[in-house]
Parts: sequence; C-alpha cells; structure tokens
Amino acid sequence: MSELDEFLRIPSVSADPAHAADVQNAVEWVARFVRGAGGEAEIRKTPRHPLMVGAIAASRRFANQRVPTVLLYGHVDVQPVGDLELWDSPPFEPQVRDGWLYARGAADDKGNLYLLLKAAALLAQRGTLPVNVRIVCDAEEEIVGDSVVEFVRNDPEGADACVIFDGPMPERDVPYFVLGTRGVVYHHLTVQTGHRDLHSGVFGGAALNALTVLTRILTEVSDRADTLRLGTDSPSKLELEEWVKLTPGGDVLSAQGARPADPRAAAEFYERTWAATAFDINGIRGGEPDLQKTVLPVQATANVSVRLAPGQDPQVVAEALERLLGEATPPGAELNVERWAATPPGLVSADSQALKLACEAFARVLGRAPVLVRTGGTLPIFPALAERGIPVLMTGFDVPEGNVHAPNERLLCEYVELGVAAASETLTALAAL
Repeated sequence: MSELDEFLRIPSVSADPAHAADVQNAVEWVARFVRGAGGEAEIRKTPRHPLMVGAIAASRRFANQRVPTVLLYGHVDVQPVGDLELWDSPPFEPQVRDGWLYARGAADDKGNLYLLLKAAALLAQRGTLPVNVRIVCDAEEEIVGDSVVEFVRNDPEGADACVIFDGPMPERDVPYFVLGTRGVVYHHLTVQTGHRDLHSGVFGGAALNALTVLTRILTEVSDRADTLRLGTDSPSKLELEEWVKLTPGGDVLSAQGARPADPRAAAEFYERTWAATAFDINGIRGGEPDLQKTVLPVQATANVSVRLAPGQDPQVVAEALERLLGEATPPGAELNVERWAATPPGLVSADSQALKLACEAFARVLGRAPVLVRTGGTLPIFPALAERGIPVLMTGFDVPEGNVHAPNERLLCEYVELGVAAASETLTALAAL
C-alpha cells in the first residue's frame, strides 16, 4: 500500500487556505499516476482549486471494436483534522493497526479513489482494459465547489456511465449502489447587537445579548424546519423494500454513540437521512466559552445547513430559510446572512443497463447482490451527471465505523485488494454497454 500511503500523506485540506499548495500537490499526484498508467492527464485551473482531467485508452486488442467510455470520478480534498489530541496517530502519517489503515482521507475519498485508479491501471498494464476510461478528479468536494459540475455540464465528450467510489456501506460486507444523494444549502450567520462587548453586571438584563439573540433565532427556525420540506420526492416501493433489509436505525445510531433526536427517529432513520430535509446547526461562536469572563457579547456567529431531499430546488429552500431567519430576528438586532453553498440533490433510475452490469460484477467479487440505497451526503457531480442522462454507478468501501469527517478516519485493509478487484470486474463488465 506504499502508493496509497504516499497519497494519504498529502494534507490536502481544501477548506484551509494554508493548505492550497497541498491541494495542488494532491491533484498533481493523481495526474502523475494516470500518466504512469499510460494515460494522459491535464490540470485545469479554476477560481478555487484545480481540476484534473485524464484518460486511459482501451487496450490495443480492442482497437477494432466499438468500446464504451466510462468516466471515473473522485476527489482529493479532505476534511480539516480538528482537534489533534483526539487522533491516536498523526492524521497525515498513515498507520496500520488491527487490520485498519488510519489516515485523514483513507475512506473519504483518497482511499476509495485509489481503488478505481489502481483497477484501471492494472487492466491497462495487462492489456485487458476493454473500455475507454476518462478520469475527472476535483479538489473542492468537501467545500461544495462547482468546478466539476461546470465540467460535466460543458463536457462535449460525455460518457456511457460514470463510476464513483465515495460513500459508506450501510454495514460491513454489504455491497451497495446509491440511487440518490441529498443536496445542501449552507449559510453563515452574524448577529450584531451593539458596538462593543459590555460588562454583564452593568448592562445584563438591559442590553441585547448577541448570543442570546442568535440562539433564539436558531431555536425558532429549528422549530419551524418542517416548512422547509418543499417538493420532496418520496422513495419508491422498491427502495423501501431494500431498506428494510438493513440494520435497524436504532442500532446504527447506537453504534456511532448517537442518541435518537425524538421517539420516531430510530424507526424512520433511513427515510430521514436519505429521503428527507434536515436543518442543522453546524457551529456557534461568540463571547468567552472557555474562561470565566462576565461579558455581554454584542456579536455572535453561526453556520447552519439544510440537507435537501431529491426533488427539492436549492434556490427555493435557501430563500425559505432566509425568510425564516429574518422573521425570527428581534427588533434591535442586526442579522447578516451569507449563502456559502447551494447544491441540488440527485436521483437516478434503478433500471439502467449499466447499474445491472455493475451489480452483477460486484456480486461475482463480493459474493452477494448489492443493496440499492441512497446517501444522506452531498456530491455535487451526482445531480450534474443525472441531468445529462449519464448512468451513475456510485458505491464504495467505507464502512459506518470508518470515522469519516471525524478523528481516526480509517479504511479496512482487506478492502483495498477487494475494492480493486470489484472495480476491475466492473470496468470489464461495462464493456457490454
């Protein structure tokens, strides 16, 4: 796994400007890998982070045949590491412990992207690659960037299918394919209630407190979040039948150390996280939370997000959220709302030939038929591909205990070889398109 270790050592945190050069290095690493596999690769500048576009042609033995084109997608950027004290080993120094490969990006998404790249490289090396492979790799998925979306929308070549390894298995050793992703709208809020912080003994009870105002705004919006469920598409009967086969929601929550939000949350776990709208407060800052300081803060900030179910329009939901925030702001307080991201949800058909071929390929390698699921996360390229009618084959080899977006992110070592085999079998099967 020395190649993968080298990839994981690059601290490509797209959200932190201090790591811009590292993000560039990660993109260049993928470009070198593609060229080393006999392919071509170019790095395109974008307003934020670069985009890598490459190709590996079908092997010579297929030169006189009409071969399909398969697009491979993954992202090289990773989440910030957070509190280093919560990591058992340095996040960018890969370590193997108890059958797990630990590193930031091991599961999301460098490890999974590597499985696809390695499969294509090995098939090309053996002279058995039966499809033309195109590769697009972006470096701003974790910040909901749109460079890859613009690429897909304006790409004149297209593809017969797109394979994406980026997502969690519903449970260990249960292969899956994703039919739908949720979208997201993300806002940064600033509440201002005066010109400077005040002594809470002198002004407490008489002057507006920005943190108090902000928490009241967020509480009111949270209580009215049902009004944001505009235009959602209900899951199909086939999907609901598939979800019943999965681990009960209560067990999923408890395995993560999470507690149900309400009495119905466990029973409705999959419907809520895969096919419903969710308003969340992602962070609050203001005043002095660590030291004893009797201050009355006049500024407070928060980040909030709404996950969008398939069928919803990000613009409509964002405007509805902004109206709720404005209505909840009391007189005397100033609320500034910045919309940082707005990405639509996506939904693809379960009836495509590409999906059937991929499911059969996974069943041959893993020994069981994949489950058809959705994911609660957001992947900007997914709806862009769906809009163009390109079948999306989204799966991956992360597991629920893989700690993505958290300290001690990890990937099962046995899934590296297994994932490469599944990717190879899938690319081979897609030659029938």
